[in-house]
Amino acid sequence: MIGLIGKKIGMTSIFLEDGTNIPCTVLEVGPCMVTQVKTEESDGYNAVQIAFGEKKEKNTPNPMRGHFKKAGVSPAKVLREVRNCDLEVNPGDEITLEVFEEGDMVNVSARTKGKGFQGVVKRHGFKGVGMRTHGQHNRERAPGSIGMSSDPSRVYKGMRMAGRMGNVNVKQKNLKVVKVMPERNILLVRGAVPGHKGTFVFIEK
Repeated sequence: MIGLIGKKIGMTSIFLEDGTNIPCTVLEVGPCMVTQVKTEESDGYNAVQIAFGEKKEKNTPNPMRGHFKKAGVSPAKVLREVRNCDLEVNPGDEITLEVFEEGDMVNVSARTKGKGFQGVVKRHGFKGVGMRTHGQHNRERAPGSIGMSSDPSRVYKGMRMAGRMGNVNVKQKNLKVVKVMPERNILLVRGAVPGHKGTFVFIEK
């Protein structure tokens, strides 16, 4: 597997050769610095740790300063591990966007937009209870009954109810790489990617 860390810039649309207009997400990807190489002998598994985004040294905890200094790189905002990486790299090496090519299928992981505390209509798509007529008062968006009788005298786990919505990690699979611009570290993938503008994303091939 090959993976890189990036940042969501926004969305646009481009025309294909046949004139089809497709929506695309613009991602700023890399360059990522290798901060650690883990092996079966030393760590019990094979992985490459990469870093992305500049961070001031005064805002970096002392243990992390030593970690970055050992790898010979400057402090970074985001760290991510790539298990069973297909690239032969060493600490301090730089991985650029050129590992991806147009036509590649990639998975993009990111944190979705947080919606706060929401009711069942917005969170789960409930229709609501009944109608506004016949003396019903303010119950259109109510969830309805949630309980059982004296047996089992409890609410089953997993019951769809109101609660926090969004702000979870989501992986969008099988997005096609439409365009690669290594001189600007820009990657265009077809379709939408989770998160708001500026969200850090992880792209894996």
